[in-house]
Parts: sequence; structure tokens; C-alpha cells
Amino acid sequence: MIRVTDTITLDEKEISEAFVRSSGPGGQNVNKVSTAVQLRFSVVGSPSLPEEMRTRLMKLAGKRVTSEGILVIDARRFRAQLRNRQDAIQRLVDLIRKAAEKPRLWRRTKPPAGVKERRLEAKRMRSRIKKQRQNVFSSHM
Repeated sequence: MIRVTDTITLDEKEISEAFVRSSGPGGQNVNKVSTAVQLRFSVVGSPSLPEEMRTRLMKLAGKRVTSEGILVIDARRFRAQLRNRQDAIQRLVDLIRKAAEKPRLWRRTKPPAGVKERRLEAKRMRSRIKKQRQNVFSSHM
């Protein structure tokens, strides 16, 4: 069991991993050893997540979620397979934790009177400056 929050735990059976060859540094090791990890987690079919959290997770994951609702995380940051596996699981846990946080309710507020007054005063000053630039004689002809 993977502990995400105090109330949410993921069963390891919900996660599938595939090991693929990684690109980048590593010399000949890159061509021989499959160190990159492709982690797959079914967001839609997971019994561990509440419905509202699933929608938030799908929105947070963006393009990493397939049309079938499967979250795919590629981990190829390290040269060791074990470290890439841990990295992929940690990234999944972090993503689920972020989705677990309920968004704060946004309430529309009025701007303070002082802010409004300063803005209007700045507009008046700008108006005076522009008026002073005008040619006095050209306006009467």
C-alpha cells in the first residue's frame, strides 16, 4: 500500500509499470539496459479516489492522461531503474496530493476606496499634463 494522505492509500495493484530504454547520458548502458520507467495509473477505474478528486486529478495531469482515463508518468531522470521507479511513484503521489487539496472559494470583492481615489487622482494628473502640452493658439483658429 502506498500512503498518499491520511485518508487515501493506493493499492500497488492499481499501478502498472513498464521498463523501457532511456535516452540521454549513460554510454553503452543506454543501449543495453531498460532503466526508464513508464508508470500507468487508471484514474477513472481507481476505487481509492473520490469522484471529485478524480476530476481534479485529470485536470491537473492534462496531456499525461489518455482518452481512456489512464495517467502515464515517464521517469527517466536517473541512470538506475530503482531510482526512476521511486521517482515515478513519488511524482504520482505528489500529483494526487495536489488533487486532494480542495480549491479555495473565490469571492468577488470591491476595491478599497483609497485605491479607487488614487487611480482617479492619477488620471486627473495625466489629464493636466496632456492639457499643458496643447498649443494654446491652435485651438482658437
